[in-house]
Amino acid sequence: MQLLCIDPARNHEFWPHVAPLLKAALARTNLSRFEDIEVDVLSGAGLLWIAWSGQIEAAATTALIQTNTGTICVLTACGGRGMARWLALLEHIEAYARNEGCSALRIFGRKGWQRMLKQYQATNIVLERKL
Repeated sequence: MQLLCIDPARNHEFWPHVAPLLKAALARTNLSRFEDIEVDVLSGAGLLWIAWSGQIEAAATTALIQTNTGTICVLTACGGRGMARWLALLEHIEAYARNEGCSALRIFGRKGWQRMLKQYQATNIVLERKL
């Protein structure tokens, strides 16, 4: 299994193959709109990553954001099958973020991510009240 960062000029070629994985993941969390992720990736504002084992096992997207204290890499979406097989590939995205001068990799996702990623800490919470 390997992690591939897709050349932004070729994102449109891969998007039809990864869109269902990402759309399903975003539907479970409702943390962002699929269409916004799609625009970012297809415009080159965000990066597309795939876990590859001869076929696409998972896909993720990232974006760099500026905060008052520096640059953060945000994992904006991640979806796929067989997480245990590809979760360790996250270290490659962490390496990319370090090389870009980021002070952290931030993940928005389901609570289950925290159980899987012991080296990550919950620094903030999202509170929601249905209206």
